[in-house]
This record gives sequence, C-alpha cells and structure tokens, in this order.
Amino acid sequence: MAPTTKQYDYIVIGGGSGGSGAARRASGWYKAKTAIIDDGVSGGCCVNLGCIPKKMTWNFASINEALKDGIPYGYDVPTYNFDFSQFVEKRHARIKTLNGIYESNWAKDGIDLVHGTAKFVSKNELDVTMKDGSGTVRYTAPHICITTGSWASKPADIAGAEYGITSDEFFTIKKLPKKMVFVGAGYISVELAGVVNALGVETHMFIRGSTFLRKFDPMVQETLTQHYIDSGVHIHKSHPGIKSVEQLKSDPTNGEDPNQKLLTLTMNDGTTMETNELLWAIGRPPKTDTLNLSAISDLRTNEKSGHIIVDKYQNTTVPGIYALGDVTGQAELTPVAIAAGRHLSGRLFGPPELKATNPHLSYENIPTVVFSHPEVGTTGLTEPAAIEKFGKDNVKVYHTRFSDLFYDVFPPEEKKKQQTEFKIICEGPEERVVGLHILGRGVSEMMQGFGVAVKMGAKKRDLDSCVAIHPTAAEELVTMR
Repeated sequence: MAPTTKQYDYIVIGGGSGGSGAARRASGWYKAKTAIIDDGVSGGCCVNLGCIPKKMTWNFASINEALKDGIPYGYDVPTYNFDFSQFVEKRHARIKTLNGIYESNWAKDGIDLVHGTAKFVSKNELDVTMKDGSGTVRYTAPHICITTGSWASKPADIAGAEYGITSDEFFTIKKLPKKMVFVGAGYISVELAGVVNALGVETHMFIRGSTFLRKFDPMVQETLTQHYIDSGVHIHKSHPGIKSVEQLKSDPTNGEDPNQKLLTLTMNDGTTMETNELLWAIGRPPKTDTLNLSAISDLRTNEKSGHIIVDKYQNTTVPGIYALGDVTGQAELTPVAIAAGRHLSGRLFGPPELKATNPHLSYENIPTVVFSHPEVGTTGLTEPAAIEKFGKDNVKVYHTRFSDLFYDVFPPEEKKKQQTEFKIICEGPEERVVGLHILGRGVSEMMQGFGVAVKMGAKKRDLDSCVAIHPTAAEELVTMR
C-alpha cells in the first residue's frame, strides 16, 4: 500500500538555526503551510552541541581566570575548588529548556514539527521514517529547503581513531581529564583547548603548521598562538601526525569521566604519548548521507567536500530545492544560516514588493568571534587577501599593540604576555575599511558595532571622526594613526 501523503507549501529538512529561521519566517510572517522534518534534538548543533554549550563553558572557564586575576589586585583569594559536574548539569538543563522554547515557537508560528528521517523520492517528494516507529509517511511540497548541517568527523585512515572523541562528545564530559590532546588548528580546537587549559587540564595541541586559525589574519595567528604557549598550552608545531591510537584503559562512565581512560598515541615519526582524552577537530563534512540525494539526478554537490552547491539566492541546481547553512559550506556560522533562511523565505513567500527586490544574504563582511583565551574578533579581508584583491600599493594597514589597562597592576613579566592587538585594513585613496581584526580582553562585545560600520562601508576618516570612549581598549580603533 502506498504511504500516506501530506502536502505543504514549504518543507524544511533540519531543525537547527537555519531551518528554524527559514520556517518561522515562511509560516509566522507569510502564512505558508510549513513543516520542519528533523531527526535530532530541536535547535540543532548550535543549541545542543555548539555555540550555546561552548559559550557557557567558556564563561565557566573565564570565572576561574577572573579569580586568579584578582590576586595582583590585592584580593586574598583563598584556595578553592569548582564542581564541573554541577555546572554541566545546569548547562544540560538550560539546553533542554531551549529545546522546548524552539518547539514552542514553532507551534506558535503554525509550523508542523515532524520527528523523523527524510529521504528524497523525487524533487518534490520525501519519504519520512517516523522516529516513533510508526512507519513511513510521504510528504510533498513545491519548495523544499535542506538545512541538515554538518557532523563532527574522525579520521578513517588512523587505526584506533574511534577511541578519541569529537566536539559532540566533549559536552558529555562531567569530570575533566588530567591530560587532553586536541588535533586540529581551527576554531573548534582553539576554543575547547583554551577552555580546558584555563581550567587546569594539561593541554596539548597537534597542528601541522606553526600557527593555528590559518584562515585568519597573520596577526591573529601569530599573537594568539604565542599567547596560548605563554598560558601553558603545549603547542606541537609541524606535528608529524598520529599513526595509531591504542586504548590501554576504557572509560566505564560512557565518556563522563575521561580520567578513567588511558590512550597511547603513536606518531608517524615513531614517538609516543599517553593521554586521558583525545579530541579530533579535523573538520565537519555536510550531513547528507540519509537524504538519498541520488534520487534527484540534476542536484549538484562539490565532488571533493560533498557540500550542496547553491547560488547567492540559496538555489540548488534543481528548481524548487534550496539549501543553506553548513550543508553548503558557506560561512559556517549560526547567524549566517538564520539570515540566509529568512531572506530565502522572504523571496519565496513574501509580498510582491519584497519579492521584486530578490532578497538574498550578502556573504561579504560577515563579523565573527572566536571565544579563545583571549577572544578574537574579525570581519572582512585579511591583509594578504586585501593585497591580492586590490594590489599592495592600494592597501594601507593601521596596526597597534598594547597592554590593556586591566593588566597595569600585574607583575611586568605577566603584563607583557597579556597583549591586545588591533589591525584596520583600508583600500584606495578614500581608505575604505575592508578588514578589521581585533584580539584581546573583551573584544567579542566590541566586534558587533564595528561590524556594522564595516558593513556600511565605513572609511578610516569615519572611525577617526568618532569621539573615543575613555578609558577603554576599543578607543584605540578610533584613534589609530
């Protein structure tokens, strides 16, 4: 017997940030009959395994740093301990609340939430295997948007790689390991390594080059890598790579207490290292394996990465099928996916005057922050990228490096390590700001406002014309010469 068919105006596959943004705008604003089909926990990666738990854990670690920073100020900080497991339970509880908020908001906007795994039967039809075991239901819509995100991977060619964890399993840890190894030089490795180091874990980072965050401006790469070294992180530069992983002791707590786990890492050069935990941060491939994309013969994906190919309007190569967020490999950031989803829904279901403008998200000058220790903020082009695009003679760079006032009472040798560093990259005789990179205490909260200025096409003279707020680190961005 043919499965039951349910018809919608719009089906969104994936209940993460991008999917939620697209569905809520279509249904809540424009009254399109909309369904979200999701096979995971509502809210997707950001809420459950990404931005939110990461930032909460960063806050926890920052408190530990703040307590230590009180000593140079004259505080008699007593010996203290922290209960990481108690914090984790509170973090889990907050995330569970957010899951409920997502589902409540969807219901208020008239969205049907379908718990199940979707696969394409044709370009307008999906078969959904229901999560409750009730069978398969067919869904159809003239517009289908793929927002399934990405998944944290482990290397397939390293023996014993399965004994390590990814960023997903990191958030199940309730007792911090004594020693932990991070493989990778991207923001996930940098953020999580910074957190555990700030909490007293012996932290090692294996990187192939001499710096991490290699897609960022050289200033950020060099200064932050050195700061991590100064703060006690063991950076293994030009690492030869891991050949095999052997598990000497397993963790009977299913990942909650890595101290009960012991691994031996054998490197490609024959050296070995023992560690309690190993985290692979080597990339996040697109999550498309269950979608049966082969049922849509004309849908193109990147042959190397597997990402779904889209144009600037989030159109795939098949009319009526769209994709956005991490599954496309475009600026893999939560707010980007949300904004792209909202623009897409406006174009598909909005009023005629909106449709006429062909709304889409511009992927230029997207501000972002790395919650490292210290934080990093960036928008626009790096210095090398600006020179490549405009030519060296057409690029002017403003740069400053200083110790924040906060560290003035620290011992000189410690103050010297706590550097704040800013760079403004300008092009042409008008000195339009095409890149802005900031590193130091509190820059995550500075970045949003300066991101607006760069997006609006600010010139260096516009920054200069703004009266400085004194005494702040941010005033250096409007007084730089």
